[in-house]
Amino acid sequence: MTHGIKSNVLSAMAALLLTASIAATAWSAEVTFPDGTATPSETCGACHKAIYREFAFGFGSDIHYKPTTVPTKASEKLTMPVKVSATATAHAFAGVEPYPIHAREAEEEGKSCNVCHYPEPFAIPDTNTLEMVKPKGRPKDKEAVGITCASCHLTPEGKIRGPYSVNAPHETVADPAIQTSAMCAYCHSMGKRVVGKQTQTFLEWREDFNKPGLGKQQCQDCHMPRTLRKVAENYNNPERAVARHLWTGGRSRQRLASALSMAISQPDAGSPNMNFHVINIGAGHSVPTGSNRRAIYLNVEVLNKKGKNVATKEWMFAPWYGPRPDDKKFLEEDKKRPDAIAATQADAQGPHETSIRAGEERILPWAPNLKAGEYTVKARLIYDLNRYNNRSFKDDQTEINSTTLRIKVKKG
Repeated sequence: MTHGIKSNVLSAMAALLLTASIAATAWSAEVTFPDGTATPSETCGACHKAIYREFAFGFGSDIHYKPTTVPTKASEKLTMPVKVSATATAHAFAGVEPYPIHAREAEEEGKSCNVCHYPEPFAIPDTNTLEMVKPKGRPKDKEAVGITCASCHLTPEGKIRGPYSVNAPHETVADPAIQTSAMCAYCHSMGKRVVGKQTQTFLEWREDFNKPGLGKQQCQDCHMPRTLRKVAENYNNPERAVARHLWTGGRSRQRLASALSMAISQPDAGSPNMNFHVINIGAGHSVPTGSNRRAIYLNVEVLNKKGKNVATKEWMFAPWYGPRPDDKKFLEEDKKRPDAIAATQADAQGPHETSIRAGEERILPWAPNLKAGEYTVKARLIYDLNRYNNRSFKDDQTEINSTTLRIKVKKG
């Protein structure tokens, strides 16, 4: 839990929690939120200790932040700052300086990302809203604390929303919608649904998973599994089913390994023709989803009886940067765009497979030039946190699945 955290930070936390313990026994003044969503999460952590420990330290999860690079500094590794837990949730430090992989510096020429990382209080939208608009961003002078507990839990009326109606030092309202995917909609989908485009996760869930009846799970069922405990440890309240504030995703091997299954088939006996089946049976959205940096590689090699590699093939699955396929033919046009850096790095990689949608079975044929003989075909699925790294950079990649098939090839 304390990996990468300096002792003085822990001392400060200990003092904070001690203050909370005293405050819990002397419940007096009503707690308000004059700083709105800029209220530091440590303030909430004083009473909601277990939840804060999960949020800030990733306690009880398998998330871990690996080093990465940015395209303009390919030889420079970016690691977590020394004061930040390498197992913290993405929400815990998103937008907080010094954020190690800051899109505003790497791609957006210093522009503020104040919409999702620094939202003002918002009302939860209706799940069926056709086009999800961006929430209102905080003023620039309130950006420093990034995403906070209040970003999600503070209502426009200044109350704290949650799944239960409770007696608390702050005004609280029970809002069942906080347990639905609509809670995630504003920041995890932008605009209308465009199949293949990045930042479509909520819309992918709604259109590809929920509406067709592939499952009834909400985002929270997978990314915030529940446990029985008190919401605030020092108060006289009952144990309830409370969501774990971890949001395991692309940095969780457990979450990645459960997303895709894979199989190899040889449709015609004796032929070198093969089909590779990649099936999304474990995710309620496309894989990969979210940022266009994310990618899945299907890496295939064919070995002869002596174990020598005689043929290789690779496919890349990734979201498009915009509403059209990434393609090198747009590179000159990209130079004129206000988001030229980000658009160019996507188009520079050229065409690729789109993400695999919820419930989809993607079949990829391949006919390598093989002589008669016996072969072992090995296929691996590799998740890459940043496909714009130099291809030799492997530190932020995770193998999530693999399979093999022995085949015989006859003379044609």
